[in-house]
Order: sequence, then C-alpha cells, then structure tokens
Amino acid sequence: MEKVFYLNELYDLYKELLTSKQQEYFEDYYFDNLSLSEMAERYQISRNGVYSQLKLIEKKLENYEEKLGLRKKREQILGLVDEKTQEKIMNIW
Repeated sequence: MEKVFYLNELYDLYKELLTSKQQEYFEDYYFDNLSLSEMAERYQISRNGVYSQLKLIEKKLENYEEKLGLRKKREQILGLVDEKTQEKIMNIW
C-alpha cells in the first residue's frame, strides 16, 4: 500500500512528462482500480502487455524522481516549517 501512495505522489509531480496513453494506463489502474484483464480488454492488448506498460510507467516515474528529486525536496521543505504552514503548502501542491 505504501508503494501505491509513493507512486501516486510521483504521478502528481511528473504526470506531464508521461504520454497521454501512459497517463490513461496509470489512472485506469491506480485511480479507477481496473484489473489487468479489464484494461487488456479496453485497450485490446494482452494482460502481459498492460503489466509491462505499468511497470515501464513506474520505472519512468521513479527515474524522474531520481533525476529531479521534487518529492524529496518537498519533504525537506515540509520538515523545515510548522504544521499550519505545511497545510498551506500541501494545498498549493
């Protein structure tokens, strides 16, 4: 479950760097809770094809974080400010 939250955070930060098709796959799986079978039927590809695409997307998001570090920087900023300011910052993000 922790990995899902982590990936959702990365998606919020980096989704514009993904193709529109990759965004659809990610949102169908992680936001709409579609199964691999449902997605395979929707996109008319194999379940393995869907799985491979999702793994590729996850790897891309993690790579963006490794290179750009926006999530890490956000955590560092939040660690420096008080709770009320954190709430304001989170509402902006």
